[in-house]
Amino acid sequence: MSNYHIKHLEEYYQIYRKSIREPENFWEEVAEEHFLWRKKWDKVLSWDFAKPEIKWFEGAKLNITENCIDRHLVTRGEKTAILFEPNNPDEPAQHITYQQLFERVNKMANVLKSQGIKKGDRVCIYVPMIPELAIAILACARIGAIHSVVFAGFSATALLTRINDSDCKMVITSDGSYRGAKTIDLKGIVDEALESCPGIEKVLVVKRTGGNITMKEGRDMWLQPLLDEASKQCPAEIMDAEDPLFILYTSGSTGQPKGMVHTTAGYMVYTAYSFKNAFQYRENDVYWCTADIGWITGHSYIIYGPLANGATTVLFEGVPSYPDFGRFWEIIDKHKVNQFYTAPTAIRALAKQGSEMVEKFDLSSIKVLGSVGEPINEEAWHWYNDNVGKKKSPIIDTWWQTETGAIMITPIPFVTPTKPTYATLPFIGVQPAIVNEAGEELKGNQVEGRLCIKFPWPSMARTIWRNHKRYKETYFSTYKNMYFTGDGALRDEVGYYRITGRVDDVIIVSGHNLGTAPIEDAINEHPAVAESAIVGFPHDIKGTALYAFVTLKDAGESRIHENLRKEINQLITERIGPIAKLDKIQFTAGLPKTRSGKIMRRILRKIAEKDTSNLGDISTLLNPECVKEIMDEAL
Repeated sequence: MSNYHIKHLEEYYQIYRKSIREPENFWEEVAEEHFLWRKKWDKVLSWDFAKPEIKWFEGAKLNITENCIDRHLVTRGEKTAILFEPNNPDEPAQHITYQQLFERVNKMANVLKSQGIKKGDRVCIYVPMIPELAIAILACARIGAIHSVVFAGFSATALLTRINDSDCKMVITSDGSYRGAKTIDLKGIVDEALESCPGIEKVLVVKRTGGNITMKEGRDMWLQPLLDEASKQCPAEIMDAEDPLFILYTSGSTGQPKGMVHTTAGYMVYTAYSFKNAFQYRENDVYWCTADIGWITGHSYIIYGPLANGATTVLFEGVPSYPDFGRFWEIIDKHKVNQFYTAPTAIRALAKQGSEMVEKFDLSSIKVLGSVGEPINEEAWHWYNDNVGKKKSPIIDTWWQTETGAIMITPIPFVTPTKPTYATLPFIGVQPAIVNEAGEELKGNQVEGRLCIKFPWPSMARTIWRNHKRYKETYFSTYKNMYFTGDGALRDEVGYYRITGRVDDVIIVSGHNLGTAPIEDAINEHPAVAESAIVGFPHDIKGTALYAFVTLKDAGESRIHENLRKEINQLITERIGPIAKLDKIQFTAGLPKTRSGKIMRRILRKIAEKDTSNLGDISTLLNPECVKEIMDEAL
């Protein structure tokens, strides 16, 4: 397995240097040795960031499901591919072997074909975290249909804009979903969306909750009876390396969501290679990523990356707080999970409950901990390291985006020495650059600026669905010949990277560029604080001043708010300097978040600027109700 499993730091540097000096040779070797191709490529890479046009493994033919399923059947047919853990802990877990997955995906693929879906058609998948979600995705890939998964917590409005933008022919959904103690009427949301989606011909419905739903004659069909009749043999459609595999929408900071298009071969090669190394996955490990498949993390690191490696991947339907806050730890103990990958938001929510919940369970199986979604703050990092990893399991703080398709900057466990709040070193083949506002690359260490990538990597998104102009403007027009991530970063004295937050979250106060993440870190170190978010607001003297929205661990602490304000500013002064002190501190019951746990600072910014006339669609937020509370109490 040359080049495939990195074991020590010296080897990382050797392989990294090779991947930078001879990228084509490096990725060709990885692709040749570890995957199944129907026809080899004519050219490894052609690219031009000015257009922007990127092609990997040009001319190659393959099907990603043959790499994720078929090729494992001989050696791993009886191995668990997907381990489904239901929302209700009393419902038994399901172990789906590679052989069973093969048959179920083929049946589903045959159902899609029988309903008129063919290569190149778009299929919208709006299904909760149940096995049918993974199976529907793989069935689309099997026949060359392009899947567009919409997180099954999005509103009808969010769903219909995504269906119409990519002109989907079919929706796959379920009667309802379980989320903790709640049951959600998914089919009702689909029905509402489809009143404005003329292109949808068929709706396939999975039975999950048994709720009362309306079935529209001629359009809606229960999935199970169709599966019962379908053959379990379905030859895989031969795809071109650059054929689209899926569209996944990412909400822009403004307006219309962007349908990022990921293609087949490069995405497969890079997600598989990064999964193997970033998590140091070994043959009999049980790996669990808690993300929802509605996000890129779920696509790359619940489905494609793990299955391409023949791994056992856990699919969890529930939430970390149901039936109580010990649920994650109970699942790790029950299934002897070896790699655990979750978001800082979840870690902070669990840390708020103290360590007693964790101590009830045996977490000794954990080898590697991961963090994804946003930079992890220091307090959460230490809590995770001490209580969950017991100081023996390295934390990989992974930086990447929907657009990048897979992990870009991360420690490699047991290889890269970790440093709290730092994503550390670029992953193999990734060439980051820190540039100043003029677009000049800042060489050497101890620099801070904007994070760009100056060379293509195999899993990068190729375009925005039917809007290449926007793709070019958003990612390739700010800095010449570079992909602009939209994030700020610093490189420390040893070359480690720390993501300092979105560039639009860099606030210039009295001429000083202040990244919000370090200030929020300082606030979050206060023992009374659970979480915080900082935005800028207009100020007569400073130009912009800082406004903090702060959630406390104990809501009853309001009587001492004035003292708390002083203590928080004192912490900031100590950690960052008086220049970063806050002009306004508003204590709130919660912060507005997307379903993937990102704090919507754009909304907070508008509230701070007293411009609440147009907050955009807040129905897709995890907790839209908190926006009104924050507005009512705004200072």
